[in-house]
This record gives sequence, structure tokens and C-alpha cells, in this order.
Amino acid sequence: MGVGSWLSKYLEKDLIPKFLEIELAIGLVGGFSSAILYLSFGQIRYFQIPLFLLVILIGILVGLEIPVLLRILKKELQFKELVSRVLSLDYVGALLASILFPIFFAPKLGLMRTGFIFGILNVGVALWGTWVLPLRQSKIIILRAQSVVVLTLLILGFSYSDLITYYSEESLYTDEIILSKQTQYQRIIVTRWKNEIRLFLNGHLQFSSRDEYRYHETLVHPALLAHPAPKKVLVLGGGDGLAVREILKHKNVESVTLVDLDSAITNLFSEHGILKKLNEESLKNSKVTVINTDAFLWLEESDQTFDVVLIDFPDPSNFSLGKLYTTAFFHTLKRRMNETSVLEIQSTSPLFARSSYWCIERTIASLGFYTLPLHVYVPSFGEWGFVLAGQRPIQFKKIFQKILNF
Repeated sequence: MGVGSWLSKYLEKDLIPKFLEIELAIGLVGGFSSAILYLSFGQIRYFQIPLFLLVILIGILVGLEIPVLLRILKKELQFKELVSRVLSLDYVGALLASILFPIFFAPKLGLMRTGFIFGILNVGVALWGTWVLPLRQSKIIILRAQSVVVLTLLILGFSYSDLITYYSEESLYTDEIILSKQTQYQRIIVTRWKNEIRLFLNGHLQFSSRDEYRYHETLVHPALLAHPAPKKVLVLGGGDGLAVREILKHKNVESVTLVDLDSAITNLFSEHGILKKLNEESLKNSKVTVINTDAFLWLEESDQTFDVVLIDFPDPSNFSLGKLYTTAFFHTLKRRMNETSVLEIQSTSPLFARSSYWCIERTIASLGFYTLPLHVYVPSFGEWGFVLAGQRPIQFKKIFQKILNF
């Protein structure tokens, strides 16, 4: 943007047409930027090249806007009034965009459609400018024609966003994509190769039907066998119902409460023919209650206690997920447990993310829990870790004997 502002001094004549052309350029480049990056990510070896080129180009164009607009309006307003109006509108617009983008546009429309929408808005400004700004008739015709062309391209891009996304994702996944869905919280991709089904959330593998049983058996059975008589079980995350499938193998369990943020996940694994077959329709079992809300908030508001708590959150790769692995979270969770309750949580890979794994274990132990680190080899993931915890010492030998007889 600084480079763009500096370059604006070289624009001396026909500032109004140049300003409107800048708006059109921002609309065209900015509108198609997401589509270009989507398509190039899987096709170009050095993806950073188009990424940085787009960032630089858009930055220069945006940097040109305000200086040129100030020079256009300097004859109409006093300097202090000019700066006040232009910058205040610019800052208010930036504030609204920064609020609406994560709250409305990105969750509801997705990144690609949002890019086209903002591009269309820029072209709308340019087109509106041909009516309100003083221009020669020849320039008006040219600018309106350019605006219509760019607007048409952006509308076509918006209309074919799903197709563009499909082709871009086809290059990222080696297997056939059988389901692709953007929810309010994440991008869901389900692939199939022969009889193997894989689930990806935001590009990260969640499970492969070939070996997910290794993961979910390790997550569920040690915890339930560590409790003398588990009747009420709480599952946080795990909206695919695969952990619930394993829980229901314990006949003494009377109720399972599943809390998962994204209703799209639980609906898919309840209704989709292939996916509900994987979890043996566990989410429709009469013992199971599905609640779609934030797990942390639900724990704060709930007054229930549970015999066993199983946590199947994604890895703490960002702030919003990281809060689910904090002392504050486990302190809140502890209030939903009694003296005999048992907790088990997936804890990333102890081989590839050793610091994260032991950080999770130490965080749980710091609240007075007795912990037992576990790990299992899952071919799709590699070595994977869990932490079993309770307010009483956990006798692994007894659990192991129960597993042998389960």
C-alpha cells in the first residue's frame, strides 16, 4: 500500500477516469484472487509466487486509491474537511468489512464467493462513479463498458464458484471426492478409494475407514473399563459417531451425550448412507443425545455429572481450538465429574508432536488428576497418543485384564 501511495504522484492527468479504472482493477484482481489461489495451490509447485504477486498487486492498487481520491476532491473541500471525510469513511468501511467477513461472509458464502462479492462491490463503486463524477462523454462510455465486462466476469465467477472449488480440490486429493460441503465452521471433504472412506476437515485427515477402529477403540475402551460401572458417558467432539459406536458396545451404558459444535457433521453422519453405515447408525440410538453447541460454553452451563468423559477434539492448531486444551477448560470439565469419573482425551502424536503431547498431559495433571499416557499405531496417522485421567490412581493392569476379556 505504501508503494501504491508513492506511485500515485506519477498520475497527473485524468485523475477521475484513472481512479475509476483503479476501482475496476481492484474488483477484478481481488474478486478472482481466491479462485486463482485455489486453482494454483494444487497445480503450481511454488505456490508462494502467485500468492505474493497477488498480495503485492492488490496492495499497490489499494494504496493508489486514497491519494488519488484526495487529489480529486481537494477543490471541493477544505483540506481538514477533506482528510476527515475520506479517512473516516475509509476506516469505517474497513471496520465493517473486518467484522462482517469472519461473522457472515466467510461462514455463509465461503472464501471464493466472498472474494467475488467484494469484487462486485468495487465494480459497483466504479459504475456509480460514472454518474456522479464529472467525465467526458467518451470516457463515460468506455468506463461503463469496462465495468459491464468486469461485472459480468465476476458474476460468472460467483455462479461457478462450486465448480472452481471442485476442480481445485480434485487436484489436492488423490481419491474420488464423494462429498464436498462448506459449513459455518469448516470445509468437509469425504473421499473414497475402493472400500476406503476418508474424512477431511479443512484439509486435515480425520479418519480412514481402513484403520479408524484402532484410534476409536483406544479412545473409548480403556476409559470405560477403568470405571467400575459406567452408565453416563459424555463425548466432546467426535461428531462422526465413531466413538459413540464403540461406547454402545458396553451394555451397562445407559446414556451417551455427544456435544459437537457443527450440526452439519452430526447430520451427515446421521443421514448419509455411507457415513451412517460406518458408525452403525450410532447417532440414532435411543441412548444417544446429540447437542450442537460450543463444548466449553455447554460445560459451564450444564449441571450434569458423568461417569466417563471422552474428548475427541481436533489438534490444538489455532487459538479457538487451543482454548479447549487449557487449565480453564479442564477446571470447568472437572465440575462435571465425580470422584470415580474417568477422562480420556486424544492428545496428538507423541512421536511427531512430543511437546504438545506432554503439554496436554501436564495440563491435566496440574489440576490434580492422576494421568496415564497411552499410544497406539494408526497407519493413516502414525503413532498417536491419548491421556487417560481420573481423580484416583488408574490401575493399568486391571484395565488390560478387562480388555482381554471384553
